[in-house]
Amino acid sequence: MGEPGTAERVVGSETGLTAAEVAERVAAGAVNHARRRTSRPFSQILRANLITPLNGVIGVLAVIAVSFGGWKQGLFALVIVANILIGTLQEVRAKRTLDKLSLLNAAPAKVRRDGQVAEVAPDQLVRDDLVLVEPGDRVMVDGPVIESRNLEIDESLLTGEADPVPKAVGDGVRSGSFVVAGSGVFRAEQIGAEAYAAKLVEEASRFALARSDLREGINRFIKLITWLIVPIAVLLVISQLAYTADWRAIIVSTVAGIVPMIPEGLVLLTSVAFAVGVVRLGARRCLVQELPAIEGLARTDVLCLDKTGTLTEGGMDVDELRPVGDTDERTIGEALAALVAADDTPNPTVRAVATHLTTSGVAAPGWPADEVLPFSSARKWSGATFAGQGTWLLGAPEVLLDPDDPAGVEADRVASQGLRVLVLVTAESATTAGGAIGVVPRALVILRQRLRSTAAETLAYFKEQGVAVKIISGDAAVSVGAVARRLGVDGAAEPVDARQLPTDPDELADLLERATVFGRVQPHQKQAFVKALQSRRHTVAMTGDGVNDVLALKDADLGIAMGSGSAASRSVAQVVLLDDEFATLPHVVGEGRRVIGNIGRVADLFLTKTTYAIGLALFIALGATFAWITGRPPLPYPFLPIHQSLINAFTIGIPAFLLALAPTFERAEPDFVKHVLRFAVPAGICCAVPTGIVYLVALNHHGPGTVLPQVTATITLFGLAVGALALAARPYVWWKMILVGACATALAVVLATPPLADFFDLEGPTPWNLAAAAIAIGAGVAGYAGYRWVKRLRE
Repeated sequence: MGEPGTAERVVGSETGLTAAEVAERVAAGAVNHARRRTSRPFSQILRANLITPLNGVIGVLAVIAVSFGGWKQGLFALVIVANILIGTLQEVRAKRTLDKLSLLNAAPAKVRRDGQVAEVAPDQLVRDDLVLVEPGDRVMVDGPVIESRNLEIDESLLTGEADPVPKAVGDGVRSGSFVVAGSGVFRAEQIGAEAYAAKLVEEASRFALARSDLREGINRFIKLITWLIVPIAVLLVISQLAYTADWRAIIVSTVAGIVPMIPEGLVLLTSVAFAVGVVRLGARRCLVQELPAIEGLARTDVLCLDKTGTLTEGGMDVDELRPVGDTDERTIGEALAALVAADDTPNPTVRAVATHLTTSGVAAPGWPADEVLPFSSARKWSGATFAGQGTWLLGAPEVLLDPDDPAGVEADRVASQGLRVLVLVTAESATTAGGAIGVVPRALVILRQRLRSTAAETLAYFKEQGVAVKIISGDAAVSVGAVARRLGVDGAAEPVDARQLPTDPDELADLLERATVFGRVQPHQKQAFVKALQSRRHTVAMTGDGVNDVLALKDADLGIAMGSGSAASRSVAQVVLLDDEFATLPHVVGEGRRVIGNIGRVADLFLTKTTYAIGLALFIALGATFAWITGRPPLPYPFLPIHQSLINAFTIGIPAFLLALAPTFERAEPDFVKHVLRFAVPAGICCAVPTGIVYLVALNHHGPGTVLPQVTATITLFGLAVGALALAARPYVWWKMILVGACATALAVVLATPPLADFFDLEGPTPWNLAAAAIAIGAGVAGYAGYRWVKRLRE
């Protein structure tokens, strides 16, 4: 806790720690080392890619195959090397991108040291530092308030209570909360792991944390396959023992049956696709703070846009100061200048007014402020009480004025032109809790917002892609509607005033389905919007940049913050647009769709392989058992591991890797497992059954002493697997057609080249073998076509 007497000295000090005192605390380890991480360390990346259950199973099977069948039978183990190298390299590349962008996104802390205000990284805060905070700042450590200028803290992320909490001198603030109004100074007392919300902050900013339907689906597949492999392997061994004493051949055949059941490349390609997506978005200065955010990008069907900072640029300009009644321009200028001078945490609106006054040559009149009322997004006004000049307030006309006030009517008329309007008023009294009493309008402050040049094009993109857009703002509804009309937004002609929204969740959800533009939205209403849309099974993305957006960003399926926004909004969002460029969002959504759509195609291929491998193993095991019982000729397994390596390489491995990185623009559908099984199970059955039958026919035709039955089965399974590849690769572009064609001819090249055929333990087929395989392939294709036809009839 530092040296005796330190705490007392700092509490009463206005200058903060000296450089020597900071050095002492650093040497003593009293530093805020609870750092946020967005990626795993290198050692963990290597360990995670090297030590996996699938790698372990494949490694054991490879050792067995090499020991009993020769080195060629273990070539399938090369997939382990590929998994480790490719997975590690891609994740390291993604880590470097994330770490670099995270440094840009990290919000510095303002501290007072040696009487000067300085900015330091969060991990450079030391115990007893005096930390300065203002609206939008995230509280990073715990401690008591030393100075308070109407300081209000939102602790909803910690306590669930939505109302801001006023903080006076001596009150404690806790990490994980954020400032919504006023400003102040607090002393860093609990730092690092001692901080109240250290674990919460760490969990809220890690690389992978949100629920992932995709990841959960793949894990379910792997668990199911793990449970199936053991009993099927035992059954296969028993069936082979029933007719032969060559235990070495039995072991190799069993390995050949087990290897294709394992979706060894599925986890690898999923990781690679995610990592490549992170790197591609990083190149556009888009920071993905949570891995499953990529998945959320692909599934989004409703995008809630906060107008200010998203559709409009960060700044604005004062268009006109319009007096109301007999108030003269000089008084208006002096009052505004006094309010600007009294506000030590100006928001963009106050800064725009300050710039206009400076340009116009209006100086602060030197009015002493007895009380300052800071701006709050909930109150929508700010002000001050000046000695001898009364109380002056600046805020939203519909909040400060009566509905029938002529100044309010004029403000609505001006706002309908797409301008932002504030009203300058005097009041008999005003408090942050009770509001303003005895309000008299003095002037309208008319501001012109700067629309982003790319906003209209970006909104048109989302419309084409079937993503519904909801424009949400704290500004007047008519003003928001006017901006939306300029951008060509459907429904902009009927903006909704959020003060008249229904409180019933179902009624609110119905309204949100119909309406597009909403004005005068309170922070808690933004959160209600997200929950109402989610109740109708929508996947909701929310953009924002201010403290009033934090709750909605946190509850949305995908929170997107602007890089120049508040530290609080950036800390809870899954995606941060570091350049504040709204036009990046189409690329963000497109990248998400590319990743998830292609992982779905890859999963189709791998699970088709697993399905036909299980089907063939059961077919052979049951057939061999039946042959042994009835005294019929033996039924060996139709493939060696080297055959499976050939089939898997050209129908799964190589094409899946290329498909995993291909562009796609289809929105991902929910329930990953169901969609994959709808393809993989029937496709796998249509591969396994014809292959098993043609193998039996070829075995009966040639007898067990020749390799031709295996050749026939290999041709059949290869052809059917290429058919599954052709289905999974849709929609076609030129390179996909070349890919499928090249993979289809690979086996023909092997069979036509004696050295290659000998290497893969095959030989050239006879016309009978080719005809039998062709008939079997045709039967498999017809079976799958019939299944699709029946399925369409039922739908």
